[in-house]
Amino acid sequence: MFPFPHDHQSKDFELQMYSTPHQKDFMQQDLIMMRGSHEVLPSDLQGRGLSNINISKANINNMATDSDERKIMRRDNERQRRQVMAIRTASLRSLLPLELIKGKRSISEHINEAVNYIKQLKEKIQELNAKKEELRRVYKQYSSSAHDFSPEINENLGTKSTSNIMVGPTCWGGVEIVVSTNSTNCSELEGFSLSGVLKALLAESLTVVECASTAANKRSFHSLQCEVWLLVPLN
Repeated sequence: MFPFPHDHQSKDFELQMYSTPHQKDFMQQDLIMMRGSHEVLPSDLQGRGLSNINISKANINNMATDSDERKIMRRDNERQRRQVMAIRTASLRSLLPLELIKGKRSISEHINEAVNYIKQLKEKIQELNAKKEELRRVYKQYSSSAHDFSPEINENLGTKSTSNIMVGPTCWGGVEIVVSTNSTNCSELEGFSLSGVLKALLAESLTVVECASTAANKRSFHSLQCEVWLLVPLN
């Protein structure tokens, strides 16, 4: 026998009836999830947007603070530099002679005068060094040959006379020569000793700038202050 069509329809209807509750559950769960996602999504987006805005504002504030700090640092550095320059300029002016900076107020003029003054000092130092070397040479020569100017003289009377010469440098760069004698016949001995010393001084290009004589304990002392006389000018 063949089954009736309504039997198949009834079975399909039963299957649909059994499957429908499950599908309803799945549909309800999907709707809940979609509703929850729709409820959460706007709040998340809103929170992210606010956080981004806050971060951007913080970055702008940090940049403004950094720029202000840099400006303050530059201003402080410039103020310190000007203070140091003012102190150094004042110390430079104090070292220069007044006639060089008289009537000159700008720093550039003071620096130019300082450069010229340094050149003059260098030239003067070179001249003084040349004089010092010349005096040193003369002092060594006199020290090694001092016995030539202190001979022992035997007079006809049998008395013994001695003339001594001492040579030494002075604090102002010259040479001091001290001649001492102990003879009763001072005129002859003085003439001999002083003439020999003066001849030696002229031969060594030394000029006498000061002379003093004194007597004590039957001895005569003659002090000669000399300095170098340069015949050839220094370059």
